[in-house]
Amino acid sequence: MDILVTGGAGYIGSHTVLALLESGHRVRVLDNYSNSSPESLRRVQQLTGKSVDVREGDVRDLQVLRDAMTGVQGIIHFAALKAVGESVELPLQYYRNNLDSTLSVLELLDPMGVDRFVFSSSATVYGDPEVVPVTEESPLSATNPYGRTKLFSEEIIRDVSRNSRAKSTILRYFNPVGAHQSGAIGEDPSGTPNNLMPYVAQVAIGRRPHLNVFGSDYPTVDGTGVRDYIHVMDLAEAHVAALVAAQDENCTVYNLGTGSGYSVLQLVEAYARAAGRPIPYEIKGRRAGDVAAVWADPTLAADRLNWRAHRTIENMCIDSWNWQSKNPNGFKVSDR
Repeated sequence: MDILVTGGAGYIGSHTVLALLESGHRVRVLDNYSNSSPESLRRVQQLTGKSVDVREGDVRDLQVLRDAMTGVQGIIHFAALKAVGESVELPLQYYRNNLDSTLSVLELLDPMGVDRFVFSSSATVYGDPEVVPVTEESPLSATNPYGRTKLFSEEIIRDVSRNSRAKSTILRYFNPVGAHQSGAIGEDPSGTPNNLMPYVAQVAIGRRPHLNVFGSDYPTVDGTGVRDYIHVMDLAEAHVAALVAAQDENCTVYNLGTGSGYSVLQLVEAYARAAGRPIPYEIKGRRAGDVAAVWADPTLAADRLNWRAHRTIENMCIDSWNWQSKNPNGFKVSDR
């Protein structure tokens, strides 16, 4: 199948491109590199020995997007701004970018003859769930602009899919972490990392003095927040499964997680073992908007996509450290 991946040079996008190539698909990428590096795709091609049709451009430019969509049967749409904190500071930028990019892709699905559309959503659409594990039927209540852009996009996709020939799949990720086992590609955030594991990795490599742990009085195993961490390669393989799965409904939704949670300190301890060094941390007060514990019920994806996350928290930390130790400054050295 010929597949277009928007935002394919990013963290999850590049790993998914690799998984697609390894599964025999032909891949085209459209990315404006606003939060990614072309080096990631160069390395993907080295790892797989296969070529990627890479195009630089903005998904919101309909002519650029139309050219990129020509001849493809499926689209995986990653392109979006994704920092929760930044979305609170710049809500209009997030709404305009994330909603416009999704609208552009949806507008061209039928005119360009695309059969499959996979949307990158997020567990942030659940907000602060009252009951865990979270199922696809759990109440939706995003608590920040980033989460609302995903929630609103989901609603738009449902509306459009009712009268579209394309089959749409919405994938709600929990907490993607880790890297490809080669250490050649991984998470390379610009500026201060917004997520826990890349911050821990930068502490371990010496780029940051310590980790701030926000909240130690939650009703959890050790008082710190609990999340469902999923290896990025498990996540990438789920996209391939969603793309090729037989689908009766015009639009389906799946949670992507492991079905279990780890606390902040449990992850820190696992990372210290993987890196063979202590991870200094300081306990701080809770952050507004953080929740005590959330993890997925991934049963539906297992039943209908024949997909399960099988990499452990140890795998996640070992692969992350392998990437970080081989690339202490991320892709930056290679971009010079």
